[in-house]
Amino acid sequence: MDTPSCPGCRQRDARIADLRARLARLETRVRELEAQLGRNSTNSSLPPSANPPGAPKLPAKKPTGRPSGGQPGHPAHLRQRLPRERIQHVRDLIPHHCQRCQEPLPAVAAPDDPEPTWHQVAELPKLAAEVTEYRGHYRTCTHCGLRNHAAIPADLKAHSIGPRLAATLAYLTGRHHLSQRGLEELAEDVFEVPLSLGSVGSLQQQMSAALAPAHAQAVEAVRTAAVKNVDETGWKLAGVGCWLWAAATTTVAAFVIHAKRSAAGLTALLGEHLAGIIGSDRWSVYRRLDVEHWQICWAHLKRDFQAMVDRNNAGSATGAELLGLTEALFTWWHRVRDGTMARARFRRLAMSLREDVVTVLEQGSVCACPKTAATCRELLAVEEALWTFVRVEGVEPTNNHIERMLRLAVLWRKKSFGSRSDGGCRFAERLLTVVQTRRLQGQSVLDYLYQAVVAHRAGLPGPNLL
Repeated sequence: MDTPSCPGCRQRDARIADLRARLARLETRVRELEAQLGRNSTNSSLPPSANPPGAPKLPAKKPTGRPSGGQPGHPAHLRQRLPRERIQHVRDLIPHHCQRCQEPLPAVAAPDDPEPTWHQVAELPKLAAEVTEYRGHYRTCTHCGLRNHAAIPADLKAHSIGPRLAATLAYLTGRHHLSQRGLEELAEDVFEVPLSLGSVGSLQQQMSAALAPAHAQAVEAVRTAAVKNVDETGWKLAGVGCWLWAAATTTVAAFVIHAKRSAAGLTALLGEHLAGIIGSDRWSVYRRLDVEHWQICWAHLKRDFQAMVDRNNAGSATGAELLGLTEALFTWWHRVRDGTMARARFRRLAMSLREDVVTVLEQGSVCACPKTAATCRELLAVEEALWTFVRVEGVEPTNNHIERMLRLAVLWRKKSFGSRSDGGCRFAERLLTVVQTRRLQGQSVLDYLYQAVVAHRAGLPGPNLL
């Protein structure tokens, strides 16, 4: 097109070009804002509890037509009869007269009489803590007049709270998120032991020191584990944002609080040499992993694919195809998990599906949606890490395991707003490590805390967490 010779026309065309450019920028900005408003738990990392009002509702489960409750063939969960050593009182109910003829009945059961029926009632005794008062008496010698004093030993005077009460207070914090003020109130109302906030803080620091060896054991265990899952969540240190890093195997969980969500934070948790296979999301810090020893979480990928669909643009078809392939993959995986498909057959099917996934990603990498294209290119660069769980038995395709481990920490953070000191951070990471590890092992948390504080006060090695 020829350039207009009229100055007014040239000025008009320049103005139109400028307005068109501004309009394009504004349309792009509107799309970005609409995409942010459309974020929800199905297409982003938002938890379901943070879904906006307009978020799509989870699909309702289709009625099965079966009655509620346990189904035929379901193993019964009956009330467990506690063993004899757990019973403090027995009340025998013995019939004394025959219900039919009213004749007196023998006091002792006949050999062919059935065993008695039973019913157990559990009740709490009054929970006031037992208080022991140590008194150092004086005695004056009648021979020389010296006043003798039996001094209270220093190891007794060092503590005014016994180890079981200290362990119980720590357990209520680390497992049930009770605040320091909550512990202060509970100690006085339930255990009838007045405590100051300073005493509660001192007990927590003592428990932190007692759990330091166990924390070191757990960190070393996850560092050397053949398979582990890793994730991180926000924490607060005196109101300043930091990060709680976590790694877990099937039997051990370890937590470390670090200032940064960076490679330095990952190193603080897993060390310089990242050993074993690591399952995680696609956060940039994990890209330093060797793709052959990395399993990218498919639950996060599914949300990425849903985000492609929800943009409702040129990349939506790519997202829809990837969602369909993901559904097929997990249909087979669930059959492997429940034992209805052999792993060898699953491996063959998954490798065939892998070719389809790569084809769709390649097509999406050149689509007209910049965000979808960028996601597809990123996945193609680490595509090998999508299939580690197919190659290696014992690797899970999602990061759900560590996210469940972190849930306890998230609830603690939401209630307490993190820690107020570096010592508080150490207490949190150590207590979370012990609580979640003992839960994974099916062992008592409270018993371990008690044994740890007893050993610490005696200057002895703590119990083995592993």
